[in-house]
Amino acid sequence: MIKTTLPVLILKGAILFPNSEIRLEIDNNKDKELVLLAETYFNSHILIANQKDPLEENPDVTELPMVGVIGIISLKLDLPNGKTRIVIKGIQRAKISCYEKDDDVLNSILEPVVEDSLESFEEVAYARSLIRQLEMFIDNVPYMSNSILSQINNMTDINKLTDIVAIYIPSSYERKLELLEECNPVIRVRMLLDDINKELKVIDLEKKLEQDVSKELEKAQKEFVLHEKLKLIREELGDINDKDSEVDQLKSKVNILNAPKKIKDRLMLEIHRYESCSTASPELGVIRNYIDWLLSLPWKKETKDNLDLNKAVEILNNSHYGLDKIKERIIEFLALRQMTKNANSPILCFVGPPGVGKTTLAKSIATAINRHVTKISVGGINDEAEIVGHRKTYIGAAPGKIIQGMKKVDSSNPVFIIDEIDKMTKDIKGDPASSLLDVLDKEQNNSFQDLYIEEEFDLSKVMFICTANYKEQIPLELLDRLEVIELSSYTEYEKFNIAKYHIIPKEIINHGLKERNVLFSDDAIFKIIRNYTKEAGVRELEREISSVLRKIVKEIVVKNKKRFKYVIEENDVTIYLGNEKYLYNQNEIIKKIGVVNGMSYMPSGGDILPIEIVHYKCSGNIIATGSLGDVFVESVKIAISYIKANCEKFEIEPSLISESDIHIHVPEGAIKKDGPSAGVAITTALISSFTGKKISSEISMTGEITLNGDVLAIGGLKEKVIGAKRANIKRIYLPKTNKKDLDDIDEYIKKGIKFVMIDNYEQIISNLLEEKL
Repeated sequence: MIKTTLPVLILKGAILFPNSEIRLEIDNNKDKELVLLAETYFNSHILIANQKDPLEENPDVTELPMVGVIGIISLKLDLPNGKTRIVIKGIQRAKISCYEKDDDVLNSILEPVVEDSLESFEEVAYARSLIRQLEMFIDNVPYMSNSILSQINNMTDINKLTDIVAIYIPSSYERKLELLEECNPVIRVRMLLDDINKELKVIDLEKKLEQDVSKELEKAQKEFVLHEKLKLIREELGDINDKDSEVDQLKSKVNILNAPKKIKDRLMLEIHRYESCSTASPELGVIRNYIDWLLSLPWKKETKDNLDLNKAVEILNNSHYGLDKIKERIIEFLALRQMTKNANSPILCFVGPPGVGKTTLAKSIATAINRHVTKISVGGINDEAEIVGHRKTYIGAAPGKIIQGMKKVDSSNPVFIIDEIDKMTKDIKGDPASSLLDVLDKEQNNSFQDLYIEEEFDLSKVMFICTANYKEQIPLELLDRLEVIELSSYTEYEKFNIAKYHIIPKEIINHGLKERNVLFSDDAIFKIIRNYTKEAGVRELEREISSVLRKIVKEIVVKNKKRFKYVIEENDVTIYLGNEKYLYNQNEIIKKIGVVNGMSYMPSGGDILPIEIVHYKCSGNIIATGSLGDVFVESVKIAISYIKANCEKFEIEPSLISESDIHIHVPEGAIKKDGPSAGVAITTALISSFTGKKISSEISMTGEITLNGDVLAIGGLKEKVIGAKRANIKRIYLPKTNKKDLDDIDEYIKKGIKFVMIDNYEQIISNLLEEKL
């Protein structure tokens, strides 16, 4: 077959010889179009060219070879993953006159290869010589298969023979290119014979090296005895080698190490193993690493606690605003330590929404009691070896996070923070939460055993403080060992004090400014809190304050407008931070039919939850929209059943409910809403819709409702009341069982709000009718 023009497929790293096949998987649209072009217009023929540098992404046409292989596409298969698998069979070499591009398709103009003719006896001689040398190569190389011999047996065509042998002979990519581009078969035979002879010499050298290594291993046993004798001689002469000196240093460290006798005995045993171990042994590094770990742990190294309770209170107050109950609990712990002299520390767990200062409070506790502090995060861990370590038999084994933290802190009685314990996962690698049970049990952690250390380590003097966002996600068996202290959302007044006395002074220093040159007015701080943040903690508040200070720094540095003092007033906030992100006290004081304010609690804090209900004559279906969860929808069904059972009391025609479709919607549909606490609000909205009576938007309510109309307790009351205060709510209906929780809410939050405590829904509806709201 002779063609003057063929499309070109450029291969990288792989080489196709004539009389052989290559399998390719292509996912490039350009290459797929090239294959289709070859099938359609060139009877599946294509030219294969190899670029010299396989790493070059876009080779220049001038760098492409002038010899290629004409191939035929014998198989094409489109795979489900979008790739195309093709098989190309090499036919013959071809000389390339030139390359030319046509619509991004690279074509080649070919000319036939003219080969020198040989006498038949010459060709047979070359073929036999190559086959004989190949047989010798196969006999001496263990990894070389003899399957090639069946293909070339009695073959006298050296053109075909050299192409087949070139595929099997181990050689570099560049050498194979040389064989491919050489058109003279006689020269190719000589090149292959040269390659085979070189490879045989390399194999002979490898065998010799293996024999030498075997002899060296036999010598090693003899040398060990001689080495011990030589060591004694050198000691007499005062000529001690580096390893001997190292062993002596390790023994000296053991003697001064403040550790239990059992640990010292184990160290001396390991040092003896290290001393007797050959320098060529792979165990040498493992033993030395283990010795270093035992020597570096603080077995009995303690810091002295601060027993001045007044100073501890001062440190906690300076670092965190509010949190009075938590600070009181810490002072109780310190007082108990002084009274009982008990070294056991409590296992505290701070639970609260993100950004309320759980981790920083734990660090402040360490400062208050004058202890070192270390921290690990277990969020996302799914391997229990991360906690209790790996056994030494594994390559790259190391202790777990607990022992690593103790080494880093260099104290046996630190404050040890374990962050995000509610975010551990469990899979085939183990259950890290179960591994923490021994660590966080005061009755057992005096004998904690890491799998790598293999010796008991006393954790009873460590003050563990865990943090979590969701108490419900902490495994129950782990939760039983913890003393949970809940950190609720900050009120806007608490945020104001945190911003004014903590965040702003810190950020001013961080931005290279001076406190006397930048002043935030109280109104400006409140505006940032109310209109630019909506969160339980203060992280977003810190970012917004930082944004204001960055713009001041930019004005000073870039625009060279340095003022003596920058005073940020309320009106300046919009200039620095742009338009308001959130509305504050924008609740319209109007009455609406079928709209009632529920109360919600999310990680970002509390808010009101307007519940909208409409009904229209249809077949009695319930339509729920607004990303409502299953429990929320169940509350809707309970409310409807309760109203149906008490139609006369509420002056509602039963047929009106059964013959109407009810559509309930809660705005902000992108936010998931679930839980039973909207039961009373849903019931009120339904009654308002069916009776046509309007409900004031100044009223909100919360509580779970039963089929008998009983109102049950809810959670997150403080956050919900803060959200209601923000929305200008004047009256809140609460379950009577939540009355005790009102005591935990500051008076300035409750000021201006009337709380109506109820235990049955009839009290709500009668109150609304009496008040004519």
